[in-house]
Amino acid sequence: MKLPKQVLILLLCCLLVRFTAQAESFGPTGQSNEQSPAAPAQQSPQELQQLVAPIALYPDALVAQVLAASTYPTEIVEADRWMQGHSKLKGEELAKEVDKQPWDPSVKALTQFPSVLENMDKNLPWTSSLGDAYANQQLDVTDAVQTMRQQARKAGKLDSNEQEKVTTQGNTIVIEPANPEVIYVPAYDPWLVYGDPIVAYPGWYPVPGIFLGGVGIGFGIGFGVGFFGGYGWGWHHWGYDWHGRSVIYNHNTYISHSRTIINRNNFNHNNFNHGNFNHGNAFRGGRPGAGGSTFHGSSAPHFQPGTRSGAFSGFDHGGNVRGFSSRGRSSFGGGFHGGSFHGGGGGRHR
Repeated sequence: MKLPKQVLILLLCCLLVRFTAQAESFGPTGQSNEQSPAAPAQQSPQELQQLVAPIALYPDALVAQVLAASTYPTEIVEADRWMQGHSKLKGEELAKEVDKQPWDPSVKALTQFPSVLENMDKNLPWTSSLGDAYANQQLDVTDAVQTMRQQARKAGKLDSNEQEKVTTQGNTIVIEPANPEVIYVPAYDPWLVYGDPIVAYPGWYPVPGIFLGGVGIGFGIGFGVGFFGGYGWGWHHWGYDWHGRSVIYNHNTYISHSRTIINRNNFNHNNFNHGNFNHGNAFRGGRPGAGGSTFHGSSAPHFQPGTRSGAFSGFDHGGNVRGFSSRGRSSFGGGFHGGSFHGGGGGRHR
């Protein structure tokens, strides 16, 4: 009786040792095989300047709203589609309905400026890349905005007028509306207005209302923000801290909680149908439900090899930008009058 009992104990000890070894092999070994996420690649100052060029000349608070909202590309798409489906809503009625939506405050704020929201939707690769850059290189993006403003001022394109007040605080250029209750969104060609031409962002679509062919800056009809003033996401809740180099929302530094763009390791640039970006399985033809192939494209800026020397030289004179400029002019049915642009796509001065 003693021998079988000893053998049984021995077998149990062997099994225990074996299972312990297997558990250890699944633990540390399995963990060691996992690759730690690589640090996000930093975009160059020239790439960041190309990214911010379309918005750098906007009023400070609008720059803040755009940068914050660009970290929510999915919601940008949803909001623009929603606005298209509710085009009859105006004023207080529109503000009430927007307030009910589950979007980030920055996205709600952009419903005050439909042409800006439309631009971010139609140029979605640019929008997502801008959000990516702001999420990962906030200080550098802020510097890029100021660099472009300096370029515009040097080119004689950025001065105070009836629509906006441009001031300098040290080396910082501040842009504010001349009337705090009426906001004018400048219309310009972001690839030509800064003096030395910039290589256009790949596939850029010029949205009427904020794109103006040529080298000047124009202004459409002012957007009255009074109806949105009573909501926590309205115009007066936004600003930019140029010294701290961050977006300000409700007197505090804005922090994005987007799950779409946290860092480049969590956002697939080559397929917008990844993670939170799944809208009915695909963006087709740039619009959900439309015909065409699934929308794929890199959201990072790409400069054409051999087309530039330095930051902005080597402009593709025969390429897309010149074609876009002509297209932009024909889209408005208007032009410069007394320094201001009058044409379609503007807001309503209430």
